[in-house]
Amino acid sequence: MKSITIHSIDPDLDRKISEKSKEYGLSQNRTVKAILQNALQSDNKAARKEMFSDLFGKWKPEERAAFEKRIIDLEELNDSDWAK
Repeated sequence: MKSITIHSIDPDLDRKISEKSKEYGLSQNRTVKAILQNALQSDNKAARKEMFSDLFGKWKPEERAAFEKRIIDLEELNDSDWAK
């Protein structure tokens, strides 16, 4: 596995890494790897979400009202459908 060396970490960042490693109960190396993995995965998730954003959460009020009107009968419960 490849190793990476990071030079000239400022004291504030060093302190934050130390605090996180104590919080997580991990070494600083594992903490930095976990932070990088989470950051890169969230970027990937955000990119995928943006790619499909036109498919969800974009209804106009009149579109929602029309949809709800079309499915109103699906909200009715018929006891005969559940009887043995």
